[in-house]
Amino acid sequence: MTDRMVVGEDEVTFHLTSDRSDGALVALEVRIAAGGGPPMLHRHEPFELYRVERGELAFYIEGEREAVTRTVAGAGSVVAIPGGREHTVRNESGGESTAFVVFSPGAEMERFVRAAGDLGEAGIEAVLALAAAHGVELTRPLEEVA
Repeated sequence: MTDRMVVGEDEVTFHLTSDRSDGALVALEVRIAAGGGPPMLHRHEPFELYRVERGELAFYIEGEREAVTRTVAGAGSVVAIPGGREHTVRNESGGESTAFVVFSPGAEMERFVRAAGDLGEAGIEAVLALAAAHGVELTRPLEEVA
């Protein structure tokens, strides 16, 4: 398996794969161009942790009362996304951003990221089917809460 790939327009580099952690986690670096990141809100069971290394990212995360709030995090910030919460992460700045990301447990999310990288420019139907097969529920466009 390759350790570096492109998913959509984002570049992902795997630093610790789930097979090396007995499925407990996967750790990766993601480079997100201005305007990049997952375009839809989604949810999955694995916990997600971001450490913004460079630039800034906007985090949209469902809170305790189901309202989605926006938080902007700059370099050095750490943001936790509890499993099962509706969320997305976008680069709304004018420059590239980089973050170190951990998913726990990691096996299913790693399989999803790698399969998404193999999709290329597939249509939304293929993305929806792939997400469903890997436990990722695409919930709604970001525009519905932004």
